[in-house]
Amino acid sequence: MAMGSLSDSDDDFNPEINTTPLVDVMLVLLIIFIITIPVMNHAVKIDLPRATNQPDETKPQNINLSIDANGKVFWNDEQIDSNQLNLRIAEAAKKQPQPELHLRAERTTQYEKVAQVMAAAQSGGLSKIGFVTDPQAK
Repeated sequence: MAMGSLSDSDDDFNPEINTTPLVDVMLVLLIIFIITIPVMNHAVKIDLPRATNQPDETKPQNINLSIDANGKVFWNDEQIDSNQLNLRIAEAAKKQPQPELHLRAERTTQYEKVAQVMAAAQSGGLSKIGFVTDPQAK
């Protein structure tokens, strides 16, 4: 009985790895990657907006200026005369950022009074004037 003999008979087990199927699989994967990579890299060019990191500007408090039918002027619900109006407009014009003047007048207010207030605001240095209206009034 011979044990562990090194003979070349056909009945012996061959311990070598057959690499042919491995090479075939690798070639198939290579071909698949060659075909799919250009498809994956195809991109649509989009001009995206640029983000900036700037602090938010604080908005100034609006000035509510009302004129009633008798021509009386109210600064944030406080009645004032024309001298006080000029002083307050000058103070508001110095603020940075400048507040916005919201002008509200009754329907029966004379246009002359509204024009005087607008002229005082312009000469005082306020550049932002908005008109507040009531669409339900008839």
